[in-house]
Amino acid sequence: MSSVASASHRKDRAPGINLAANGKLLSNAPNRLGYLAPTNPAIGARGIRAIFEAQGYVLLKGLLKRADVVEFRGWVFSHLAEAGLLQSDSDPRAGIAASEGADRRHADRRLMSIVRSAAYEGFCAQPALSGFMDEFLSGLSYLHKRKIMRFTLPNTDAVTPAHYDLVYLRGGTSRIVTAWIPIGDIPVDMGGLCYLESSHAIGTAMEAEFNRQNAELTPQERISAFNRNMTEGGWVSKDLPEMADRFNTRWLVADYEAGDVVLHSPYMIHASTTNRGAEGRIRLSTDIRYQNIDDEIDARWSNHWTLDDML
Repeated sequence: MSSVASASHRKDRAPGINLAANGKLLSNAPNRLGYLAPTNPAIGARGIRAIFEAQGYVLLKGLLKRADVVEFRGWVFSHLAEAGLLQSDSDPRAGIAASEGADRRHADRRLMSIVRSAAYEGFCAQPALSGFMDEFLSGLSYLHKRKIMRFTLPNTDAVTPAHYDLVYLRGGTSRIVTAWIPIGDIPVDMGGLCYLESSHAIGTAMEAEFNRQNAELTPQERISAFNRNMTEGGWVSKDLPEMADRFNTRWLVADYEAGDVVLHSPYMIHASTTNRGAEGRIRLSTDIRYQNIDDEIDARWSNHWTLDDML
């Protein structure tokens, strides 16, 4: 069973939890919150594509082996532990944050090493994922070299503002698919990705308006998320409640589990919320981009991710 029907008892009910993003409370307007509709990968690529095109996203439950994801989470945190991120003598797979003493700069440098490692490359290119993407894209899939991993400590105020991905990928095809992978369980209160419902149409209209108004920019300026006519960082907004009101829609959230994968359109507007998990666990995820290898590739994404690469 798949998609909307399998979540009908939850998807129209607002999450009963206080969600915040960049100092704004989303839970003040419960009619502006809902749940993502899960999809069973067993329905096959054709059915999944239809859901993806209709919704702008598809939440694939259990596409990856849970045990493999949890083991990889432990491997990542075993390498980040040297920066003091973890509670001493705790299981790295749990990712319990230390109460004090974390060296964020050291952790960021270690993270840059991890995203260049063979282990991380293998996780992103595992057969269960690469084989599925070949089917989903109806051809050989290309995995962009620039791949992002994020860890988010509990109660960190600054989170990812609302945006759509094509802003950062304008140098190639627009037929990009982002895979967002929770590395471990990320219940709603830990603040995983949230999606503005039906916003792939909104993002498409925004991009068309950008192209119309910026025809005079040089090709290099036009593909940059930091050109003179963009908001800082390429964000659509840092005020998530205002966006839901402005477009008369909802932010959709989920209780993500290790093994889940979310695919979303390059026009789908998404953001994250503050990690308020009661257990004090660090949120860990990766977002990677696929496309058909026959389509034009944005050359800027042919290098490893760095924190200052301006993409």
